[in-house]
Amino acid sequence: MKYFKLIWAGLWRKKARTIFTMLSIVVAFLLFGLLQGINQGFNQAVQNLNVDRLYVSARTNMTDGLPYAYAARLKGVPGVRAVSHWTYFGGYYQDSKNVIPAFSTDAEALFKVYRELKVKPSYLEAMTRTRTGALVSEKLAEKYHWKVGDRVPIGTSIWTDKQGSNTWDFDIVGTFDSTAVGAGMPEFYFNHAYFDEAAAFGNGVIHYYIVGIDTPVNAVRISKAIDAMFENSTYETRTQTESALVQTAMKQLGDINFIANAIVGAVLFTLLFLTANTMMQSVRERTSELAVLKTLGFSDGKVLGLVLTEALLLCVFSAALGLVCATLVFPVLKPIFGEFQMPLIVLGMGAGMALLLALVSGLPPAWRARQLNIVDALAGR
Repeated sequence: MKYFKLIWAGLWRKKARTIFTMLSIVVAFLLFGLLQGINQGFNQAVQNLNVDRLYVSARTNMTDGLPYAYAARLKGVPGVRAVSHWTYFGGYYQDSKNVIPAFSTDAEALFKVYRELKVKPSYLEAMTRTRTGALVSEKLAEKYHWKVGDRVPIGTSIWTDKQGSNTWDFDIVGTFDSTAVGAGMPEFYFNHAYFDEAAAFGNGVIHYYIVGIDTPVNAVRISKAIDAMFENSTYETRTQTESALVQTAMKQLGDINFIANAIVGAVLFTLLFLTANTMMQSVRERTSELAVLKTLGFSDGKVLGLVLTEALLLCVFSAALGLVCATLVFPVLKPIFGEFQMPLIVLGMGAGMALLLALVSGLPPAWRARQLNIVDALAGR
């Protein structure tokens, strides 16, 4: 581009102003990339959840629990292929800050429902033979340097045993690979029979039944059949697909999509004024220089193009740098949000917003430069 040096010189006429404006745009698009990336990642994760699993909980509240005896009746519902359950333990290792997502369950049935979880058959056999046995994810075992055969104490702020202790000892009998399921999956399982026998309270009750069905097509029918079976009983049920359950939990935290859009919208709206002010000042300071260009034969359209290109270069380059930084930061968030990657749609949205920002902030000063009167500009009027 033969006018690049001219554009570049105009852009860096006031270096401090340009640098601070660029940093503002970089930070704004870094924030945009992170917030929208996480938002889109959540949405994508929910869409990818398996719909051939149903979650059955108490209609009133998950913590109210359901009788353990419901398991046999759930297995008899047409279309159900496997039934397991979860009871939340609320565990931690050594310190309450080291939270362990521990659940009591029927491990053999659970791995039939969650077919994405990979575990060696020998580990499942060891689990059935070991009353205090526990299966942990490979990621969790690596984090705490656990290995098969270790006996680990897990504390809990909820459950005490019949001796009044809130520290439970478990024997690690195996590990499993949970990467195919993603973030949010419990990573520590132990035998519910042991838990139910040793717990000081809450016996005979579980928090969630997890029901594997033959085909997603039957999800609605089976859900209605399960809820109808326990209707008007002491413990009525609420049956949801896995994706519906996660969406409900996310709504309890707040409308993530609205929050992300509101924050990004406020930041970009402020950025628009900042960038427009920078471009307007730049053109105002170069009024006489632009008049000289017109005197040398630059057309009105060419002057407009030079100023608009300057705005595009400022906004697009800075926005690209911000989005690159957001993409590089994403792996750091893996322990919090799981295996998220920057969605391509976010990068596309960022590019579109950078172009829009450049046009909206650059067009008014560019149009002013186009309309510039040579005589008045050179006379300082």
